[in-house]
Amino acid sequence: MEFLNMPKGGLRTGLLLGAAMGLATMAAPANADTLREALAQAYVSNPSLEAARAQQRAVDEGVPIERSAGLPDVAATGSYTEFLEGASQFGPDRLFTGGLDLGVPLYSGGAVKNSIRAAKQRVTAGQADLRATESAIFTRVVAAYMDVLRNQAIVGLSTNQVDVLGVNLQATSDRFEIGDLTRTDVAQSQARLAVAQGDLEGARANLISARETYIQLVGEAPTNLEPPPPLPGLPESAEQAVQIALENNPDLIAAEERAEAAGYDIRVAGSGRLPRLSAFAGYDYQNTLSSLRSQVPGGSLPQSDTAAQAGLSLRIPLFQGGRPAALERQAQARASAALEQVIAAERDVIAQVRAAYSSWLAANAIIESSQSAVDAAELSLEGVRAENSIGNRTILDVLNAEQELLSARVQLVTARRNAYVSGFSLLAAMGRAEARDLNLDTGGPLYDPQLNYERVQGKFFDWSRDPDPEPQATRTIDIAAPDASIVQVDAIEADPGL
Repeated sequence: MEFLNMPKGGLRTGLLLGAAMGLATMAAPANADTLREALAQAYVSNPSLEAARAQQRAVDEGVPIERSAGLPDVAATGSYTEFLEGASQFGPDRLFTGGLDLGVPLYSGGAVKNSIRAAKQRVTAGQADLRATESAIFTRVVAAYMDVLRNQAIVGLSTNQVDVLGVNLQATSDRFEIGDLTRTDVAQSQARLAVAQGDLEGARANLISARETYIQLVGEAPTNLEPPPPLPGLPESAEQAVQIALENNPDLIAAEERAEAAGYDIRVAGSGRLPRLSAFAGYDYQNTLSSLRSQVPGGSLPQSDTAAQAGLSLRIPLFQGGRPAALERQAQARASAALEQVIAAERDVIAQVRAAYSSWLAANAIIESSQSAVDAAELSLEGVRAENSIGNRTILDVLNAEQELLSARVQLVTARRNAYVSGFSLLAAMGRAEARDLNLDTGGPLYDPQLNYERVQGKFFDWSRDPDPEPQATRTIDIAAPDASIVQVDAIEADPGL
């Protein structure tokens, strides 16, 4: 699914595209950062995502661990003994023994088979958890990206407001000097300018905070962020979104897989009361190292001996103090909890999807109303200024009109940010906000947890190990602390989308 394809959705989709395009606060150069690049960078360098992948590789090892219980066990033994005192006059002074033992489990009551099945289900659940982690991080990256754009826009608006109010104060002071206005008018202009300057400092602090969050998630500082592309595959209705989520949401899939694994755990626990049958074979060797003396002068005795044996071993449990039954009941209780967690996950998914869909619709409606408010406030300010010039409006009326326009513009920028983030959150709840869905270019193949599982599931060599682990995520200690500077702060004014 292409992240750049325009989805079909009538007015709502058009509004969302407006949300994406209208948040630009600067003229983006050719090398500007894009949301796709930010997501791709987070995909290859975010420590939380890298840790989740490593954790899943640990889960993969559960299958060969459980399978090892059904494979032959071979062990070599050896010992060397020096008889210091108490030995027979004609006994050996020293003894070396060695042996080779082989054990082959033949029947374990189904414990091995069901343990392997449970481990495989947990691998599938872990892969779903990894998908959920990926989409959750992507949702945070999108929110951080949009927060930077929004706060840049607000800083630009606030800077423009300070400039406008500064000009108003100068004009008011000049008119006061010629007796056209009162000192009250000057004080009102000074107060509004001071408030606007405080708001600007707050906006700058918010922008710095947003940029820090971006660095934390992406591993790079935001530079010239471009408007984000349209979101792909947004649903036409809440019912459609819920239906897709019930089939694809990774949290729900993980809960279902764990419930199935818990069912196998019941069988494993129940196998504790069944017989165990195994085959064994052994070879033993001992050597006195020429220290065994003969009772006949000049005679000699054999100094070494060997023995071999093979057979079957059967163990039938008759009484274990109720342990197997307790383990089975415990597994049943855990399976019951896992089944309830499936219902809880399903409820949570439904609630998330419906809430995200509602927030998305509301944000788009707010965009439309905020755009109307901006248009009306611009017209109102123009009229109030004209009427003030002929004495029909006071300076306070002008200041109020300017504040209303600023508030409407901030509300519009915020609504556009909220619409995009809500839309992406909706995709995440539907299970469609991962790298494979967004067609990210990460400079190589996407991480596939199935490859590692296939690599390790059949391994049985005791000395097969991976290289020592090293961190894969990038550090941010060398990234300079961000500031609140923005480029071309009047871009919002020039953008017809606003």
